[in-house]
Amino acid sequence: MTGKTGILLVNLGTPDAPEPDAVRRYLAEFLSDRNVIDLPPLLWQPILRGAILPFRPRRTAEAYRLIWTDEGSPLAAITRRQAKALQDRLGSAFVVDFAMRYGTPAIGPVLEGLVAAGCERVLAAPLYPQFSGATTGTAEKALRAAFADMRADVPMRILPPYYDDRHYIGALAANLERQLAALDFEPQRLLLSFHGLPQRTVNRGDPYFLHCTVTARLLGERLSVPTDVAFQSRFGRAKWLEPATVATLSAYPAMGIRRIAIAAPGFSVDCIETLEELGIRGRHTFLGAGGKRFARLDCLNESPEGMAMLEALVSRELAGWPKPE
Repeated sequence: MTGKTGILLVNLGTPDAPEPDAVRRYLAEFLSDRNVIDLPPLLWQPILRGAILPFRPRRTAEAYRLIWTDEGSPLAAITRRQAKALQDRLGSAFVVDFAMRYGTPAIGPVLEGLVAAGCERVLAAPLYPQFSGATTGTAEKALRAAFADMRADVPMRILPPYYDDRHYIGALAANLERQLAALDFEPQRLLLSFHGLPQRTVNRGDPYFLHCTVTARLLGERLSVPTDVAFQSRFGRAKWLEPATVATLSAYPAMGIRRIAIAAPGFSVDCIETLEELGIRGRHTFLGAGGKRFARLDCLNESPEGMAMLEALVSRELAGWPKPE
């Protein structure tokens, strides 16, 4: 084997436009995944089609409009820039591309493109530091299914979760400390907000909550600001992981904590959950409860720290494969 090596960055997905129809298509695919919503389809699909898809897309589209950029969705635009930055770091012996688990660009066509470009091996890198069946698990399933459909004799590896990896923790610590030092106020607390999960998912053995707490502990040991942990993005009536981010933000001012920063270390790039949910609604919640200063810190995105981390993780996973010419 002397051909090129393909590197495929995989992220969650995004609508193609901040419009209700595009959001509806995206949500229909996302919320029909049994790894995301584990209710029986005969029970869930009538709820999805009758109570969610007719109404939620309009509200969600309004949120996307608040953060949409000239490059399109922030999640897609930043992931694209990550792929280009990693390509520049690795060189011409590699072909780096990106795909989305839901929406476009879809995993299957991008994999086919890598093989057509002469890649004789592919490393897929789901950009989820902490494992959950609803994120890493479903991405791995989709990757294996796409490879099976291609019927190509191309070895594939999948980057494992890196929630406690020294490269990840070091990159987060350096990146967050740099952003904290640039603020014009001194936060009393740094809130680490992770995406939530239904509690029943964790009770069934999903390791996500454990992974988040390990990340938060290792990161907190490296930072100069006291940290708290909370979970955002609750959906539906079931019990979700606690404490909830919105409840924590509401409670801070009464505790005398009126200057805070918030970060989302479980997200590889900024997206609607970080930019709109935390940066806009979270700010409104905190200031409305009596807070005085609020700062949302960026995700690693294509920062020097983040790209050095990705390069290190990818290079380690390529060990043992023939070096491309």
